[in-house]
Amino acid sequence: QVRLVESGGGSVQAGGSLRLSCAASGQTFSTYNMAWFRQAPGKERAFVAAISRNGGRMDYSESVKDRFTISRDNAENTVSLQMNNLKPEETAVYYCAADRSPTLPISRLIGAYRSWGQGTQVTVSS
Repeated sequence: QVRLVESGGGSVQAGGSLRLSCAASGQTFSTYNMAWFRQAPGKERAFVAAISRNGGRMDYSESVKDRFTISRDNAENTVSLQMNNLKPEETAVYYCAADRSPTLPISRLIGAYRSWGQGTQVTVSS
């Protein structure tokens, strides 16, 4: 199981940008599809973006497509989320996650991910 630590959260005004990073340690990072999820107060955890093991395929929720970019560096064992034009409704705790099996395709489903970071708070003010 891989250990994940997020960083880069903070407070920003609407329209601003933040870059989240997730550092992985433990087992071989490049064998995992990775994803970002977020959870707003009182709401369920929701898919944001995912990236395949070699970084060749990405998937985004419709609400963040064209504003967020997920990337990874397998040499550095990191996955990042560049977030542009942030909106107040995107205030949430953001989590990175590693999937369960080296044979799975990238997924939007929470159940596909076994390892989770502790989360990083993103607050967007209007």
